[in-house]
Formats: sequence, C-alpha cells, structure tokens
Amino acid sequence: MPYVAVSAVSHPGLLRDRNEDSLVVGPWTLCATVTESPQTLAFPLGMPLVVAVADGLGGHPGGEVASALAVRRIASVGPALNSEDAVRAALNACNRAVYEAAGGDEGGELSAMGTTVAGVVVRSDSLLVFNVGDSRVFAASRDGLRQVSVDDSPPLEPGQRTTSLVTQCLGGSPVYREIRPHVTSVPLSPGDRFLVCTDGLTDPLTTEVIDAVMRKYDDGRAAFELWKAAIEAGGPDNITLAVVRIGEDE
Repeated sequence: MPYVAVSAVSHPGLLRDRNEDSLVVGPWTLCATVTESPQTLAFPLGMPLVVAVADGLGGHPGGEVASALAVRRIASVGPALNSEDAVRAALNACNRAVYEAAGGDEGGELSAMGTTVAGVVVRSDSLLVFNVGDSRVFAASRDGLRQVSVDDSPPLEPGQRTTSLVTQCLGGSPVYREIRPHVTSVPLSPGDRFLVCTDGLTDPLTTEVIDAVMRKYDDGRAAFELWKAAIEAGGPDNITLAVVRIGEDE
C-alpha cells in the first residue's frame, strides 16, 4: 500500500533565544519548541495530508504566536484541503485570523505580528504546493533539487544571495492586507521526495549543499544531516524542516 513518510525537526539555532517557527504534519503540530532529534511519521496515501512550516516574523512582536496560530488552523482543516481553491481559502482565513489575534483595527501589544508559511498537501496522485512569504518547498529528484514554491521577496542586489525582507506574509501589518497565496499542483509518483523548510535552513546553506544531503540520505537521516549542516554553518536563525517521501510497500 502506498504511504507518506514525513521526517521533521525544529530547532532555535545557535543565535536566537527562542524558536518562533511552527510545524504541522497531518493532525500533529509542533509550535515554538525544540526537537532533540528528527521525528518520523507515516500515513497511508489517500486522504489529503498537509505538511507545512510557519516562520514567525523576526523583529515583530508575537512571532511564535502567529506561527502557532497558522499551523493549528491549517491542521484543523487539513483533510478538507482537496483543491487549490480550498488551500487559498484556508490561507486567507489564516491571514485574517493572525491579524485579528494581533488586535485587529484596535492594535495592541501584538500589533503587526506575522508569519510566513509554506507546505504541501499530499493527495493520492498529486501534490498541492503552497506558500506565502519566503519559507520554501523543494522537489528532490535524480535531476537535482528544484524549488517549487515562489519567494515573496524583493529582487536581490548583485552579489546578494539572501534577504530577510518579505513582500507578503500572514498578518505582519497594523492594517489588514489581502494576500495572494501561491498554490500549484504537481503530479505525484512513488519515490518522489520533497523538502519543506524555513529560511533558517536556506539562508546559511546553498542549494548545492542541500541537494548533496538529499541525494545521499533519506527520511530522518536526511532531516538530521540538513539540520546539522545549518548548525555547522552558524545556525543564525530558527531551523524547521520536513522531508516528505512517497513510499510503496513491497
């Protein structure tokens, strides 16, 4: 029987005093906490299974509150995310919920809190990829690592590889702003693998380094080695990632 294996890890990194990232794998959420080692879960392939990360905005209040709110709402509607329109509606609802939790038009201590989000919805024969912000989704194949999410970031300057600026996110503003979620469908086959991650992984590591790890390792070992590489590169930010593999019992 075909199945989905998901191996995930979340860690504050070396320079942050707290973890503002959150993670959802099906009904399971991990919010603003630390995993000592990768957690691997397996699910039958069929009913929509959502795997996503959310990265609370640094420099804004309540980043961990915003990211936790987003993944918990996504988890609650995960089995109903069976179309691109359903995913867009869920993300728009998250955007509204984050804004209202920050105090809405009245503002408050959490005014302008926000979070990025990126993930996949695994279906029986296809995958829905979605994101708002600069957290990413990659497809990992024999041909190499290919980004399938779309960064909401301003153009990079010559010689600049990364930026902490985002052009849209969930919440993140003292006034309500509509979002335009990126949602696309890709075909799915046994053996396909995907990486969902926050920029705590992609900022310190080049695509070539991530690709090399994904080529060499699978599942929990891949998740661990990616986390280890980010730590060895300085671990400047919270690191949250999930390795998704489509398997088939022999």
